[in-house]
Order: sequence, then structure tokens, then C-alpha cells
Amino acid sequence: MCNSFTRVNLGSTLNNHKLFRVTLLLTSILLFVGIAAAEDCVKCHSEVTPGAVQDWQLSKHAAEDVTCSTCHGENHSSAEDVANVELPTPQTCAVCHEDRVDQYMAGKHSLAWAALQAMPTVHWNPSELIEGGKGCGGCHKIGVKSDEEILALKEDGHVFGNASCDACHTRHTFSVEEARQPEACKTCHMGFDHPQWEMYSSSKHGVRNDLVQKGVLPEGTAAPTCQTCHMPDGNHEVRTAWGFLAVRLPLPEDSVWAADQVTILQALGVLDLEGNPTALLDVVVGADIARSTQEAFDVERNKMIEVCSDCHSENFAVGELEKGDQMIRQADHLMAEAIRTVAGLYQDGTIVKHDAYPMEFPLLLTFYDAPTSIEQKLHVMFLKHRMRTFQGTFHQSPDYALWYGWAEMKMDLTEINEMAEEMRHN
Repeated sequence: MCNSFTRVNLGSTLNNHKLFRVTLLLTSILLFVGIAAAEDCVKCHSEVTPGAVQDWQLSKHAAEDVTCSTCHGENHSSAEDVANVELPTPQTCAVCHEDRVDQYMAGKHSLAWAALQAMPTVHWNPSELIEGGKGCGGCHKIGVKSDEEILALKEDGHVFGNASCDACHTRHTFSVEEARQPEACKTCHMGFDHPQWEMYSSSKHGVRNDLVQKGVLPEGTAAPTCQTCHMPDGNHEVRTAWGFLAVRLPLPEDSVWAADQVTILQALGVLDLEGNPTALLDVVVGADIARSTQEAFDVERNKMIEVCSDCHSENFAVGELEKGDQMIRQADHLMAEAIRTVAGLYQDGTIVKHDAYPMEFPLLLTFYDAPTSIEQKLHVMFLKHRMRTFQGTFHQSPDYALWYGWAEMKMDLTEINEMAEEMRHN
């Protein structure tokens, strides 16, 4: 029995050893073929796109033998078949980075393209600014697109910009270190309606980070970046409690604030004049532009309190965030008055509503395509100055909260009321 047992185990060991040798041989062959193919790509593209080759050679992908065909397929080998090159999508990255892509898919960045398409004014703009990625589309292309959308974009000549992940991990280095820097967020999170970069970089958080990078403050000094607060532990599910537009459901318990938020929701086209939901509400909720339940709000608020509490006491963090909530309440009161003033001009026939407006009420989502100066002033008040009022508060930027936000809203309201009176008089 002992000899039989020994023979059986010896046979199994030999078989396993043979299987291991075969597997090792096949792996070596595949690796050799992959490296050889990559060498062919590098040889040609060193002449055609030398910058891309240099970036790839500096990347972790190159060090780990992630070659060109891994992301671009094997159907392109010469200038004659360039059309067969496969361009990456998030699913391409998910083969190796499944957890991060799953997080990204659950967050707001993956919905950026859907949010863009929900804006009426988008469809009145030159395609170069949208699908071509030279305006709104330059940032919103980070969002996921369906196969049908990608095909339609390609047919219109917009072949590139569907990878999503490369918005932060820029090709072909795809550097994690790059994506961890606040500057990686700067391209999109700056300017007219969301100057988070300007607010962050001038806040104490941004200043301390800058001084650490310059070596003025020692390495290890608490110096939060955008990613520290909005991507703790590298979590790619990026979202905030209030969402982009700072509107939410359920409505606040404060009756005045609730009425103001209803007015704003009507001006966004998601509630009708009786306060009932419209079809656009489903689009806004689907694009995750706003929190639609108390639970969804609390989840994001509690995440932020936990992050802030790494450096601050919890009661300080809670108090500072509540100040941001209250600034939204104050800003909403000014905003609602301005909206009602313009709505009154429709009601008394002083101005005729835009054909695209679903009801006798201003539609803020028409942005700069609003047909009259007073409606355009209303758009600026909402998308530029209201944003800065509460975003400046949350980002600890006093000047943005006051002078670029609240003060501008006060001046906007004065001008809108005077314009309305003058229009009625004339």
C-alpha cells in the first residue's frame, strides 16, 4: 500500500511538473510575441507619434509589459489599416482595474456625458464645442457613452475622447501620481460656473499644499488636496451631498427656504407651476445632478464629515458644513426673488417666453441662449454667482463666498428689478 501510494503521488508530481513546464513555455511564447509586437509598434510610432511612445516608455504599463495591443487590439500593423485601431473605453481599463472602474461607474464623473445631454442649450451649440470636445464636451467627455453614442460620434468624425480614465490619468503615462495632484482637476474644475481650482488654491488647504510642494513646509504636513476630500483612499466614486446645482429633495423644513427651492426647481424645469414633477426630473435624477432622497444626502455628508475629522474636530467640521448649507439658503432667497421678477414679466406680457420653455416661466438651463438681456442676467446670477456663494463657503475661500458670490448676487438682483421696472415702463 505504501509503495502504491508513493507511485501515485510520484506520478501526480511528474504530471504537475510537465503541466507547469508547458504553461511556462506557452507564457514565454505569448510574452515574446507580445514584446515583439510592441517593438514593432515602438519602431514605427517613434517616427509617427514619438511623444506617445516616450510617455508609454515612462509608464508603469511599459514596466509591467502592458503593450500597445493590450489596449488597442491586434488589428492594426501598418499605415494601411489604421482604421482598425481599437480606442480604449472604461471597459478596456476594467480588465486590470475592475474595482476602480466600478467605483467610477457609481460616481458622478461617469454620468458627465448624460448630464451634458440633459442641458437644452447644448443642442443649440456648434458640435465642435460639444461632441468635438472644444467646449463643454472637453470636460464632459469623461462620462460613459453607449456603444451607439460612440458609433454616432465616430460617424460624425469625433473618433477620440471616449476613454474617460485618461481625463485624469493622461495618456500614455497613465500616471497615478499625476492623477493624485490637485492640478489634475484644474482643467475642468475652474472658470465661470465652477471655479473650484481658484477657490481651493487660494484657500488655506491649497496654500499649504503649495508650500509643501515647494519644500517650505515639511513633507507630511497636513495639506489636503481635492483628492483628499473627494476621493478618500483613492475611491473613484466622486460625489457631494448637495450635488452640482445645490438643489435637493425632500425640500427643507424651513417653509421660506422650501418655497425658494420650489421656485428654483421650477426655473430648472423639473417642477411645473403647480409644483408637480415634470419629465425632466427623471433626467436630472438619472444624471445624478442632485440628491433625490434624505438618505442619499446623508451618506455623502457623513463621508465628508469623516474626512474633515482627520484634521479637525468633528464638531468643527459639522459646523463649517452647516454654514455652507445656510449660505445656500441665503443665496436661494435672492435667487428666487429674481426668478419671480422675471416670471412676472411673462405673466403681464412684457416679454414673450422662449419657444423652448415648457411653461410660462424662465428656464435657467438655456444659459446664454436666453433671448433677452434680463433673462441672461438671471442665468449669470444663478450659474456664476450663486455657485460661487456656496462653493466658496464649502471650499473655505472667503473672497469667493463674499465678493465673487454673495455681493454679485445682491447687485444682480438690484439690476434685474430695475430692468423689469424699466421694461414695464417702456
